[in-house]
Amino acid sequence: MLRQALHRFGNKLVRRPTLEERVAEDGPPRTLNTLDLVTLGVGSTVGVGVYVLVGEVAGSQAGPSIVICFLVAGLASVLTGLCYAEISAQVPHSGSAYLYSYVNVGEIWAFITGWNFILSYVAGTAIVIQAGTLAFDILLGNQNTHTLHESIAQQVPRVLTDHPNFFLVSLLYFLIELQTLRFSHSFLVIKVITLVKILVLGFVIISGFIKGDLHNWKLTEEELLKAGLNDTSTLGHMGSGGFLPFGFEGILRGAAACVYAFIGFDSIVTRVEEAQNPQRSIPRGIVISLFTCFFLYFGVSMALTLMVPYYKLQRGSTLPEAFLHIGWAPAYYVVAFGFLCSLLANVLGFMVPIRQMIYKMAQDDFLFPALDRIQTGTCAPLMANVIFGIVAPIMAFFFGLTDLLGLSSIGTLLTHSLVATCVLILRYKPERKNGENEAEEEDASAAEQLTLQELFFPLSSTPTPLSAQVVRVCSSLLALLIILLCLVLTQWPVLLSGYPVWISVVVLLLVLITGLTGVIWRQPQSSSPLPFKAPALPVLPLLSIFVNIYLMMQMTGGTWARFGVWMLIGVAVYLAYGVQYSMFTESNLS
Repeated sequence: MLRQALHRFGNKLVRRPTLEERVAEDGPPRTLNTLDLVTLGVGSTVGVGVYVLVGEVAGSQAGPSIVICFLVAGLASVLTGLCYAEISAQVPHSGSAYLYSYVNVGEIWAFITGWNFILSYVAGTAIVIQAGTLAFDILLGNQNTHTLHESIAQQVPRVLTDHPNFFLVSLLYFLIELQTLRFSHSFLVIKVITLVKILVLGFVIISGFIKGDLHNWKLTEEELLKAGLNDTSTLGHMGSGGFLPFGFEGILRGAAACVYAFIGFDSIVTRVEEAQNPQRSIPRGIVISLFTCFFLYFGVSMALTLMVPYYKLQRGSTLPEAFLHIGWAPAYYVVAFGFLCSLLANVLGFMVPIRQMIYKMAQDDFLFPALDRIQTGTCAPLMANVIFGIVAPIMAFFFGLTDLLGLSSIGTLLTHSLVATCVLILRYKPERKNGENEAEEEDASAAEQLTLQELFFPLSSTPTPLSAQVVRVCSSLLALLIILLCLVLTQWPVLLSGYPVWISVVVLLLVLITGLTGVIWRQPQSSSPLPFKAPALPVLPLLSIFVNIYLMMQMTGGTWARFGVWMLIGVAVYLAYGVQYSMFTESNLS
């Protein structure tokens, strides 16, 4: 009995429903072209992060090398974007990484993907709320913060005085949320806001090249000591100066935080059913929007660090303040206006995907059924709005900006790794015959016999159930080996010292990874014609997984602790409700 129960439980965790079970026949009208999708991707991705993230990372983690941080984060996002592009062409239905994980790798991974998607967007919204505080302070000349701090400091705890505009931004947040319940924002508004943001950031980039000083990339330790920043001649509070003041480790930690700046491009795949030609426009929209965002971020980070010495970019510094440093006071308010436009766009862009995810997970019995209730007359998920409207402000209230950046980035990196795994499995997946279900596919796989010769020289030129099973097993082993490799590579100072044991471990892991990659490469791929295929499989998805996991390893212990608490809550919810209820519905259906 116990063995049967464990077997049933294990099968439940990896159950993969068909698309027919997950997708309704009726959908919204297909009205979006490629330009609309690019606008949506850029509008959702380029937001308040560039106004607060650049100063935050440059001032305390990377210095001028933040340009490299964005290059690494952009590379990770482009690799994931290529995987998104192929999988959206193969599975042309709305649902983002959550749906892709559900139909390819199973129920438990779908829950983990959706749960981390919620974490990324809730933490992102909390960042928007904190950024809104800074935006209002800019427009009010920082008078609001000082006035309220002096007037209420004696009556309330310090945590409240540190966020005096919290209530103002929360009010704005709820007002916009109420509007989204009754009116759908048109693409004309999105296009206008996106155009304003691009023009403002373009102005920042041009200003940086005009007023920038290359000496700000060559600061010496003596200049830092003269400024009273470092107490010793070694790495101090503001690093050692130069282009890499915090060393290689600073670049990696900064790149991990900069991943937040690329959150939002996956909103394109949630509009698959509204695209006129999803097989072509979705991949193009993803790739074009990612490259556009990367060039904007790269240019802005370069301009800011050229205009302002990195040691003057303290926590809380925003992009408009750079123009006060160079004496362009009118430009200060121009860039602040773009800040507010980005704030509005991000609030709208984060709210819709997150409440849709909560609603879909509740419909799939992963979350409690109260979360899929619809408000009459608006078709908006009522309880999802309520929960989201409570959790996001609480996180903004109790966590700092650096903490929220870490939470948002780590959830995004894990989700992107799962997407890369999905596209790897999907390319080598055999086509199901009419009426064939997963059980019959597994029986066919069991009937085949795998030999060492067929492992590297398969007899079939098309994917079979056995070859697909080989890819799934090798992919799982590769994910484990990549995690171990990333853990070892975090000890890179020891590796550079030539310690033989660690070097031997790295060589062994690389040999195993190369061997398993060769096994997958020898398996037959699907010959189904697609308008877009990610190049260099299986190397590209595996490289994406490696980059994402390695960046996750750069997170601080506090970020991992908070992430662990979030995952424990998710596991408790899934075990207490999701597994039991879903197993009950499955037994009834059978």
